[in-house]
Amino acid sequence: MRPLRGNLSGEMSENNPILYSVDGAVARVTLNRPEKRNALNTTVIAGVKEALRKASGDEQVRVILISGAGKDFCSGADLSALQKIAGGSVADNSEDARSLLELFLLIRQIPVPVVAAVTGRALAGGCGLAGACDLVLASASARFGYPEVKIGFVPAMVMAILKRNVSEKRAFELITRGEEISAQQAKEFGLINQVFSDETFTGDVDSYLKKFETLSKQAISLTKTLLYQIDGLAFNEAVETGAGVNVIARMTDDCQKGIARFLKQE
Repeated sequence: MRPLRGNLSGEMSENNPILYSVDGAVARVTLNRPEKRNALNTTVIAGVKEALRKASGDEQVRVILISGAGKDFCSGADLSALQKIAGGSVADNSEDARSLLELFLLIRQIPVPVVAAVTGRALAGGCGLAGACDLVLASASARFGYPEVKIGFVPAMVMAILKRNVSEKRAFELITRGEEISAQQAKEFGLINQVFSDETFTGDVDSYLKKFETLSKQAISLTKTLLYQIDGLAFNEAVETGAGVNVIARMTDDCQKGIARFLKQE
């Protein structure tokens, strides 16, 4: 068992839909419904949001890793739960949809990088969850896709995420044909960042995350915030916003110490 600093319910249990632990500077959030291919329901979504907020409040955490227990990362929405809520009122369905919306927004608001580690399949809302993360690492055998149209559904909220990750033509193809693509194709499309061997995946992910331990948490937080803040801004507005962050960055302890170290080495 990895070193643990707190968890969601006060106890670590294999029966929890979300497992949470902190290993050094890495907060690990695990979707824990392997028998349901880690399908998203109200409890899972609420648990992920709680875990993200908990990690965000931990000063030692430099990066958050989201993964899935068992063979798959996440198969998307729990269709049995979706079928039940679909028979409810518009207000009930709106509230249920907004819960997932809030999760996608929260990932961008968290000050440290949120990384998805995908093994097996990341489909529909599961592909959306991976894509909503700041970085996506995948095993070579992983599969990605948006099969919603095959059951008459619409990849509605995840479309906004997909459109920011790949070209319009790629996005149209993925969401209207509903076909799965390989990890290598997903990387070529721009949907994910890195593909690692199945055999060395865990170690490769750990090595990738370790880099964040050596970098300035303040600088990464400001950089992440700015990157998403300028999304959609006109060029002059984006540069103006960047100038403001430039001023803030100069005055941080990390920047002043970093400059001092650099000048000392010259």
